[in-house]
Amino acid sequence: MCGIQFGAAFAPRVYPQVGAAGVVFLRLLFAGVLLCLWWRPRRETLSSVKGARGTVICAGTLLAGHHLAFYDAVSHIPLGAVATIEFLGPFAIALAGSRRAVDALPACLAAGGVLLLSGGGVPLAPRGLVLAAVAACCWAGYILVSARLARSLSGGQGLALAMLWAALLSAPYGVARAGNALLDPRVLWVAAVVATASSVLPYSLNLEALRRIPPRVFGVLTSLEPAAGALFGLVILGQRLAWTQWLGIAAVAFASVTATALGTGERRRPRSVRRRPRFTPLGTEDRSVCAVGAISPPPSA
Repeated sequence: MCGIQFGAAFAPRVYPQVGAAGVVFLRLLFAGVLLCLWWRPRRETLSSVKGARGTVICAGTLLAGHHLAFYDAVSHIPLGAVATIEFLGPFAIALAGSRRAVDALPACLAAGGVLLLSGGGVPLAPRGLVLAAVAACCWAGYILVSARLARSLSGGQGLALAMLWAALLSAPYGVARAGNALLDPRVLWVAAVVATASSVLPYSLNLEALRRIPPRVFGVLTSLEPAAGALFGLVILGQRLAWTQWLGIAAVAFASVTATALGTGERRRPRSVRRRPRFTPLGTEDRSVCAVGAISPPPSA
């Protein structure tokens, strides 16, 4: 979480030169190359697993959509607001599957947090809100797809290929926006830092986490990401939020924790187990049972 939000706060340093699309393209390209050098994905491994190609393509497409929407949103509204709205995607996963009326409480709490975030304090541009919502949808989809990716391919081979596919999809937007500025040494340096801090390390750790915990629990454990985004936005970008907006961020995080507490505290009704009559092999009856049943015990040797 810290790596992702630090990179998102560090990237705007070169927005005037290459824009959000240029940063996203270079970040995904550097991250894909570094991950491929580290994991060395093989074509045989990809072709031997059923459905692996489709999973990689789907994960890469969601990554490209998430990055383009998220980084463009940061250029319109504060990072803390973007991270909070984006977190509604994992929160929806944490809340999915609820069947009780009490499970609507976290949803209402999260909705109130978003209203506090957007209603008072620093005004939020509508375009930034829409882009953050698109990033939330893409991030939720990526969590579900990457869980399947972690189960189907060993190591980070699938993640490396998904990053390269995402870089390929974002290339037209990045090149059209930045052009020759993509080759500027300062731009390349910033992109390399962002790629390492926000892609290589966090996504590798996310993949390992999704191998060990369900997507629902993963979505809940990232409940502190909105606060991390607001903190890095304040320290690095100088983006200040009103106290009502900080309260909205806390409400969304607390809603996620509440959703988990309600889900893990749900008790299953015990099933009534019907005991089968004990089978006693012929010739091994107990003498007391034989007396009750008026069955003569077997003759002794």
